[in-house]
Amino acid sequence: MAYIGKSLSTGAGGYIGTGLDRAIRARPNFVINGDMQCWQRATAATAANNSYATVDRWAFGESTDGAYTSEQSTDTPTGTGFSVKAQVTTADTSIAAAQFAYIYQEIEAQNLQPLQYGTSSAKTLTLSFWVKSNKTGTYTIVIVKRDSTAYFIPVEYTISSANTWENKTITITPTAGSTSLITASAGAIANDNGHGIQLGFGLAWGSNYHGTSNTWSASTHYGTSNQVNWMDSTSNNFYLSQVQLEIGDLATAFEHEDFATTLAKCQRYFKKSSGLADDDAWTNIINVIELGYMRTTPTITTTVSTGANAVFTAFAGLGGAPVHGVYQSTANNALAQAYIDAAAEL
Repeated sequence: MAYIGKSLSTGAGGYIGTGLDRAIRARPNFVINGDMQCWQRATAATAANNSYATVDRWAFGESTDGAYTSEQSTDTPTGTGFSVKAQVTTADTSIAAAQFAYIYQEIEAQNLQPLQYGTSSAKTLTLSFWVKSNKTGTYTIVIVKRDSTAYFIPVEYTISSANTWENKTITITPTAGSTSLITASAGAIANDNGHGIQLGFGLAWGSNYHGTSNTWSASTHYGTSNQVNWMDSTSNNFYLSQVQLEIGDLATAFEHEDFATTLAKCQRYFKKSSGLADDDAWTNIINVIELGYMRTTPTITTTVSTGANAVFTAFAGLGGAPVHGVYQSTANNALAQAYIDAAAEL
């Protein structure tokens, strides 16, 4: 089964789990950048585009007749750090059957091997997070086991008080809803660099995506019929921070990492370079960029910031090493500067 409840407290604002739970969690949080530390792409309000727009590792799905943005916010449950704020900019008061809006993170398959999905030893997961919105009511989270055979489980939770940070805990067992999908062989997650699990926070779901709360299904059940239509007013906002997904049936204290550690994890999937330069009339000047071992060969996007006539061309895999670069192939008789984005997202 899956259930929602409060974590056990140490009395000092922390959360506890059993000794066995803690022993299992060599890497407690499967979510990367759950406290919204890293923002390589943008911090200002940016339209949701069914992809990555602002905060690292978080994507913003939107397929309605309305629109919303995401941005960095210093409004947090602890008064320090950051949250991600979503804001409706164009309202849609009636969500059609195939429409949706949600915030999600894709988790790499090989990082999820401790779950032992696809076996009778499959582990229970606990999701904890802080959330705040002016719009109260029933919301849903969803976990999608994407690898090979896809299975879905939406779980409802309630935002009870408007404009108030609330801590939520949701525990999901591999047999939630008296099902055996996850413990059967098709529930396995491959040990590779592909899609493993998608964790999503619903904002609006059309009827095509409605299922039963707390129940695994082979159908595309991302939400339930009780999910509020958060898209119904331009007054609506939604804040999210300190998201943690871990093995066990209790939420532990949020795993705060130093910035460098979180940034390094994010840069496996996306990395923005420092400036590249080429001077005057030179051509075929190579700028080598060490990108590190990204999830897969990245897509390189080059933006010329000065020297509009310069042409920078990307190349990859220099000498078999994880090295990329760009070279200026056209003289422009002036200083040329460019930046690159390297994307290897799931």
